[in-house]
Amino acid sequence: MAKRDFVFTSESVAEGHPDKVCDRISDSVVDAFLAADPYARVACETLATTNRVVLAGEVRGPKSVTGEHLVEIARNAIREIGYEQEGFHWKHAAIDCYIHEQSPDIAQGVDAAGNKDEGAGDQGIMFGYACTETPELMPAPIQYAHAILRSLAEARHAGKAPLLGPDAKSQVSLRYVDGKPVCATSIVVSTQHSEKIDQDEVREIVRPHVLKVLPEGWMCDEAHFYVNPTGRFVVGGPDGDAGLTGRKIIVDTYGGAAPHGGGAFSGKDPTKVDRSAAYAARYLAKNVVAAGLAEKCTIQLSYAIGVSRPLSVYIDTAGTGKVDEEKLSRVLQELMDLSPRGIRTHLGLNKPIYARTSAYGHFGREPDKDGGFSWERTDLVEELKRAF
Repeated sequence: MAKRDFVFTSESVAEGHPDKVCDRISDSVVDAFLAADPYARVACETLATTNRVVLAGEVRGPKSVTGEHLVEIARNAIREIGYEQEGFHWKHAAIDCYIHEQSPDIAQGVDAAGNKDEGAGDQGIMFGYACTETPELMPAPIQYAHAILRSLAEARHAGKAPLLGPDAKSQVSLRYVDGKPVCATSIVVSTQHSEKIDQDEVREIVRPHVLKVLPEGWMCDEAHFYVNPTGRFVVGGPDGDAGLTGRKIIVDTYGGAAPHGGGAFSGKDPTKVDRSAAYAARYLAKNVVAAGLAEKCTIQLSYAIGVSRPLSVYIDTAGTGKVDEEKLSRVLQELMDLSPRGIRTHLGLNKPIYARTSAYGHFGREPDKDGGFSWERTDLVEELKRAF
């Protein structure tokens, strides 16, 4: 039997973390191409370090999206995050663009032709997960870790925390009793700050944001509330540590509470199943849990490059399921076409909706009216209930 009493920890990083700066830029590039052509192909990687950004990758899209335009998009993303520091400034950073045309060898495997449907952009395995720990049907540690940093960022952007910088990390450890989270055993928050304030002052700026996020009575004791444990965090962002696209895949998903196939999301258009199939798997898992068919649901999908249909659809409800898992797999595949084209059509993914996903998690978010976070909808619940 699975262990029922334990402590589990998840971390998050803010939009100003070096890797998240890169994710934001890469997803802004994706949005730029999809805004110009909903069927553009994009695979964009970004590197950021002290006052320098490098864009690389492959695209197939309209010539109107020039290298100069992409440089301006990157600069604007940095400005919106809030970097106006000596070591990393949106206006002064050198930005180099090495993005080039997509390989025709990849294109011929992916494109639809004749009787061949559009194939997956690569091989791989993708996982989706949902559980009843939070109203968003997300694991509680990662959901609260995201919420703490999002609250701090909102205060900073609103001018209510002017002495904090864009770079930050959080870590939440929760105690589980009989498999349910009951309280925090420790909270860690490290946030970039002005040299005008010290560690104790930063601690008191951070405290109300943590208390606001955690359920009442869940706060850890003072000895286990760690804020800027090194004592000082003035130099941060890409000036303090180089960043790369796609290095925060556990932060982006379930905080380690569920398996991960290894593929990153940011910088990829929705023909890449690393992204779209992971969204589809979350969508299906969330609907299963929302329909009351299980308290936990893990779904794995697998694909081969150039092949349209998934090679396997695996479901595990961790002993909490109320229906047969084999039948559940069949029903889900009847309710949703899991080919790359089917996923994109069902979830409406050929839209410029990705820059907003680049920080604070791709899951556990509210669906937007313009189609953003469409994979968080629970519109299959009634059909699932009828099927069972």
